[in-house]
Amino acid sequence: MEKIEVGEVFTITDDNEEELEVEVLASINIEGTEYVAVSFVEDLKEETEEDIDVFFLKVDDEGDFSAIESDEEFDKVSAAFDEIMEDDE
Repeated sequence: MEKIEVGEVFTITDDNEEELEVEVLASINIEGTEYVAVSFVEDLKEETEEDIDVFFLKVDDEGDFSAIESDEEFDKVSAAFDEIMEDDE
């Protein structure tokens, strides 16, 4: 699997089978599992003062994205991304 790079744009399919473009904002490896923080490309292109929605996705061995299933896993990933975002400021 190739490493997913920040700035890459991917098309994902939502629960309604609608295709949406997302851009990778950050990537992190936690205990051997890769996770990415993504946001909708459409939201990133808009010049607005409002906060953008950021989503966390798990990356499997084939490079496919999947949702984070448990609250515990989500909290762990969210805290790790918060930490790296604070380091970048």
